Amino acid sequence: MISILVNEKPIRIQKNTNVLQLLEKLQTPQNGIAVALNNNIITKDFWKYEILDENDSLLIIQATQGG
Repeated sequence: MISILVNEKPIRIQKNTNVLQLLEKLQTPQNGIAVALNNNIITKDFWKYEILDENDSLLIIQATQGG
């Protein structure tokens, strides 16, 4: 197990978990969101390749509509 931050909240996950697996575990919708790993935007095409490491910080931003 490793510790990471997701939207500034600490969680523990299995080692070798990628961003896509984490989003699925958290039941986060995969459309209409932006993901930043350690302050770097990760495009959806690369979520399955980005393996999370100890003390990583993941920011998940939900797009909203308004006027």
